[in-house]
Amino acid sequence: METLNYNLRVLFEPVEDALEDALLIAFDGCHKMYLAMDQEQADWFRDNYNGTSCTDRTFTGTPKEMLNTLLTWWDESCSLKFINAVTTNHENPNAGFVSLISQDDSWNYENPQDEYDEYDDDTESDDDE
Repeated sequence: METLNYNLRVLFEPVEDALEDALLIAFDGCHKMYLAMDQEQADWFRDNYNGTSCTDRTFTGTPKEMLNTLLTWWDESCSLKFINAVTTNHENPNAGFVSLISQDDSWNYENPQDEYDEYDDDTESDDDE
């Protein structure tokens, strides 16, 4: 990950670690990215994230290849993006989701707060009249 800027490198550290055990990655085409951590999840994403109009929404490869694909998807996705690792948990399916990069994390790393002005200086207030 030496070619990434510092913020993305820090942001993607948990993803890079999880990719060592991931079987497949998946992307909904908008903002949801997942790492399938077991065969049942890999099969589910393969069946549900590829269709007649999209065949490139899942990918299997080496951890480095999957990381590079995730980075491409990251650049293509909308601002609501996140990455979760998913493991099958039959008793409590929601417990199988682990947030690696939350929507809030992606916003904080990509959009430093000091880049945004809270007020526009050209706006008149009611007190000015």
